[in-house]
Amino acid sequence: MAGAVTLWRLITDDGVGAADGLAADEALMLHYATDAAPPCEATLRLYTYRPHCALVGRYQSLEAELDTHACARLEIEIGRRPTGGGAIIMGPQQLGVAITTRAPAGIGVRDLMQEYGGGILHGLASLGVGARFRGKNDLEVGGRKIAGLGIHADDAGGLLFHGSVLAGLDVALMLEVLQIPGAKLAGKGIARVDERLTTVSRELGREVDGADVREAIAEGFRSTLGIELAGSRLDEQESARARVLAARYASQEWLAGRQVDGEAGGVAMLGTPSGLIRVYAGVQGTTLSSVMLAGDYSAPPPSLLGLEAALRWCRADRARIFELTRRELRDGELGVGAEKVAAAIWEAAQAALGTALPAASAPEREARGDVRA
Repeated sequence: MAGAVTLWRLITDDGVGAADGLAADEALMLHYATDAAPPCEATLRLYTYRPHCALVGRYQSLEAELDTHACARLEIEIGRRPTGGGAIIMGPQQLGVAITTRAPAGIGVRDLMQEYGGGILHGLASLGVGARFRGKNDLEVGGRKIAGLGIHADDAGGLLFHGSVLAGLDVALMLEVLQIPGAKLAGKGIARVDERLTTVSRELGREVDGADVREAIAEGFRSTLGIELAGSRLDEQESARARVLAARYASQEWLAGRQVDGEAGGVAMLGTPSGLIRVYAGVQGTTLSSVMLAGDYSAPPPSLLGLEAALRWCRADRARIFELTRRELRDGELGVGAEKVAAAIWEAAQAALGTALPAASAPEREARGDVRA
């Protein structure tokens, strides 16, 4: 793929808003998804946000990841990315990276992450920061995360890659706004975050912001992918699309994301090699009305969505939950065995019910005339 790409557009912006910034990325992607003659092979956008914006990944729970009251009090804009990954604070100290192009045939998400993430790695290396991949979604230095990655392909074939590079970070602000399990305990929040995250400023021993590292990241993509970058800006069609899309990104429906149905709800945590997954269970009576597994993965595995569908309207019964989880979920697809996933779902179900249930429970209900045995 890299050899076929000769000319990319380079767009730079500073001080963008949460909805406007994300809308512009999707508007650029739509050129490659719907237009017969996109402007060039791909577009690289390197930009910073206004101080400050809190962004959650597409598959995360908004309320679980952000303190929305703190965001309102501090006048921090909230956004939900179309790509996966974790919750982040974005502002002048962070560089947003977006690549939009046509989704290449025969190349998987992992390979694309390696290819595009490699551009960021080479850019950091040119600054004297030796980073490497950690799992599927992160870049790290000495075990500490320095950049997050995400990717999204729409049904029409457009591709959007997102990256966030931590040139600097206001850890105290992050702790006030993000809900980080365990980080705020015993007054050791900043120390614990310092163990998990690093910044370009910290690695270089001097203060830099997102705009300061932009040219190095651009050069990283030039050298890694063998491309030329031509300075550009959104054209009239892209700008018009972005204005329309910004209303959707600012809407409460989009920000809320997927919701758990049911008269009562329970939550359980599931640690995986790729990050924390929050398991939500809704119940009506003694029946699971819905189950949702929200996390900072790039995209939910197909079998995970099948599992959520299979559990809807099944008995809130330990044996039944374990049976369906073993059947629907490919073992190890989340980096942990199906048994651990089932145990977390059962824990959330118990919390929703308010007490542990006996082995036999109420009969399963039909939902929309479709019952999965």
